[in-house]
Amino acid sequence: MRSNKPSMLVTGSTGFVGSRLCEVTTQGGWSVSRAVRHIYGMRDEVVVGDIGDKTDWSEALKNIKVVIHLAARVHVMNDSVGDPLAEFRKVNTEGTLNLARQAAISGIKRFIFISSIKVNGEMTSADQPFQSNDNYLPTDPYGLSKYEAEKGLLALAKETGMEVVIIRPPLVYGPGVKANFLSMMRWINKGVPLPLGAIHNQRSFVALDNLVGFIIHCIDHPKAANEVFLISDGEDVSTTELLQTIAKVFSKRSLLIPVPAWLMTLAAKLIGKEDMANRLFGSLQVDSSKARDLLGWKPVITMHEQLKKIADAT
Repeated sequence: MRSNKPSMLVTGSTGFVGSRLCEVTTQGGWSVSRAVRHIYGMRDEVVVGDIGDKTDWSEALKNIKVVIHLAARVHVMNDSVGDPLAEFRKVNTEGTLNLARQAAISGIKRFIFISSIKVNGEMTSADQPFQSNDNYLPTDPYGLSKYEAEKGLLALAKETGMEVVIIRPPLVYGPGVKANFLSMMRWINKGVPLPLGAIHNQRSFVALDNLVGFIIHCIDHPKAANEVFLISDGEDVSTTELLQTIAKVFSKRSLLIPVPAWLMTLAAKLIGKEDMANRLFGSLQVDSSKARDLLGWKPVITMHEQLKKIADAT
């Protein structure tokens, strides 16, 4: 019995979000092709090589109705390349628009682009969350490359009639998460005392399962066409509250020392760690009500439940 679900091509299919998306959609009966740089030996993979303005997508786009574009040159700390913006643009802007143009020519119905909240900015003021229609020009090279890709995609949608959906997630967490988020969880699990007991910021996060669920929700929802969405769990928390929740999922006491945030911010600036201080002590909230109101989407998992999944896998 043939599925009436549209066949899809997923880029970034071996990454944190992409691998989970492919797992869920394949189990759900979707026909999924995974675009990969090299041969991995997966049954449904198609090798496209490096992504840029010259990448040939003709083979990968055969018999495809929907493209979900996750692949990107990701934001990196202490980037060592001479011109970071040029490097981000090669993949995130020029590579994205090259794929989208070929997709439109191939008759692709819908192109879903996973952008970044950095298109909106780095921080928010208290109780003034980012909105999907904010008018802001990013200064961060990664954010600017994503912004330029968004603008090009929306222009292409008007020109060709191919539907575009743009999704800007904040920090994504779930089993397989790495970097600072995983480090924090390990510190809490080991009972390491942290000077983070008096942080009163507010930050939005999106659970991996919620982001994947929303991407799937956007595959064929008619009202998602040519829209920009900010997505989150809808459970904004302070850094202190996040660490306390992590302690609960590990069934551990949270050893959080209430050091004033201003003092730690000053210390971080003195040692050149201002960016880290902004992530720990600053606020970044997103208004994801558009996803709920326009599309009727609801989170499939709570923050506590997703953190428990990470803890169980750690």
